[in-house]
Amino acid sequence: MKGKILKCKLGVRYWENSTIDGIEDVNGDLIPGRMGDYWCPEINVQIGQIINWEMGKVADIHYKVCDDGEYELLDDRGYVIVSNDSYVPDCLSPKGEGYGDYVIMNVNEEDLIERFVDNYNETKLVNYLRDE
Repeated sequence: MKGKILKCKLGVRYWENSTIDGIEDVNGDLIPGRMGDYWCPEINVQIGQIINWEMGKVADIHYKVCDDGEYELLDDRGYVIVSNDSYVPDCLSPKGEGYGDYVIMNVNEEDLIERFVDNYNETKLVNYLRDE
């Protein structure tokens, strides 16, 4: 089992707690990957890259999500390894302690989540999504 893409659907409560290109994103209009009331990043977990991000944008993200998240870990062929509706997995808070409620991360101009790869543990993520 080797995951490649983590698809997320995150019900963000407070969009204004983040900045995109140094601008406070008061209404969530600046964040790439927004779909309606949800932020839906698709993350290549092997390199920590948000594949549906706009190249060149930088972000300081601090979103409260609590229990309004859906997650699917896909293999390299696009098949679901594990999925669940649950609290926020630790891997989505590489910048600070998210306590299962927050997404806390920086995204650089190369679409990479800073410190994601160093903090990502596939076994821990799979077990977490299976147990929730």
